[in-house]
Amino acid sequence: MSRAFVSESDAEFQDDDVPEIKVPLPPGVKNYMTPEGADRLRAELHNLVHIERPKITAKLSSTVTDINISDREATSCNRRRIREIDRRVEYLTKMLDIIEVVAPGRHDPDRVLFGAIVKVREEDGGERVYQIVGVDESSPSEGRVSWISPIAKALISARVGDVVTLRLSGGNTKLKILKVEYR
Repeated sequence: MSRAFVSESDAEFQDDDVPEIKVPLPPGVKNYMTPEGADRLRAELHNLVHIERPKITAKLSSTVTDINISDREATSCNRRRIREIDRRVEYLTKMLDIIEVVAPGRHDPDRVLFGAIVKVREEDGGERVYQIVGVDESSPSEGRVSWISPIAKALISARVGDVVTLRLSGGNTKLKILKVEYR
């Protein structure tokens, strides 16, 4: 059908231009996660599929055919929210398909590996604490860094007392490993 015969409201809901879901990991790499992170991902997926989407779908199906402008806006918002939910569900499903849960505590307690909580001293004398987690669990402002981040790459395999070099675009910095723990 020619685009000339597609109404503006119908065109808004076309998925032809939606980019493919991108997995933030190299092809063939497992999605390593802590047990807590995996549980959060599964709970989010369950909530979206069994609670959020059905609730919004019910709102859409109850829309009267003779609708006013505010109803059209609400319908448009609900359709947009369904598309957002569907995209998130697709992403979560892809990430859960390649998940590998790494239980902490099975490691050498003095060595930094996935799941470790690491206390470091920076060159300026300041101390920071990082936990190495999965890509979907990272929150740098809270000290949770993805295992594929530069800081995690610098820390992984180091031991208490080691000094590692963190390579960043703005220059290199040294970090001394003060403490490693697993919970």
